[in-house]
Amino acid sequence: MALSDSGRGDPRQTLRLLWRGLAEKPGKPARGRKPRITADQIVSAAVSLADRERLPAVTMEGVAAALGVGTMSLYTHVPGKAELMDLMVDAAWGELDLPAEPPARPEGWREQVQLYARETLALYRRHPWLREITTVRPPLGPGLLGRQEYLLSSLADIGLPARQVTASAGAVVAFVDATAGFEAEHQHAHEVTGQTEAEWWAARQSFWEDLFDPPSYPTITRLWAADGLAGSTAESVAEAREFGLRALLDGIEAAVRTPPTGR
Repeated sequence: MALSDSGRGDPRQTLRLLWRGLAEKPGKPARGRKPRITADQIVSAAVSLADRERLPAVTMEGVAAALGVGTMSLYTHVPGKAELMDLMVDAAWGELDLPAEPPARPEGWREQVQLYARETLALYRRHPWLREITTVRPPLGPGLLGRQEYLLSSLADIGLPARQVTASAGAVVAFVDATAGFEAEHQHAHEVTGQTEAEWWAARQSFWEDLFDPPSYPTITRLWAADGLAGSTAESVAEAREFGLRALLDGIEAAVRTPPTGR
């Protein structure tokens, strides 16, 4: 699967569009003829198209067709696909339901991080194309900042130095987003092919019977005999996600109990 990069569009145009809500002044009448479409409608159509047909289907022509307008109408609002991709990603992040204040916010930092994990998993299940975009250089929009503010505020007062707070938040994002994306791929594969995990493995049973050599892979064989290998199933992926998140949170908690040592 080829990955696409975020953050490749024109920075000024992208930032203007990401924060377009700030430029809107309620009550001020718009000048000129009312446009047939808006930037919000373009982003929504692009997200819906990616949900149905994955990211390669999202072209300016494809989005225009979904909106029933000419392609050039889109360029009045969005400079190109690079900027549109950033808008799509940040709009998706904006769907995360991460309450800023109690009582809607869970008590306890672990529970708050676990809420982020659940919300992110649900987000990737709705939008599996998120896994096709690398966000090493992320769109600096309200969706990103809302997510970061939530995680940082969850970890800021648990007793870690400032650098470890940001490092912990980064570790949570890296782990949660990666596992959520991987789990969403399992769901998507079933939906696209109509083949269950059990059916996929059953069709490859000959590998174990004819090709797999137990003496060459003694650890795999030993764990298999001890019922330690569940295979790459949706259930085993979910189990690994829960175990990994618990271990990550335990590690952060251990860092809180261990004061930093000077050199």
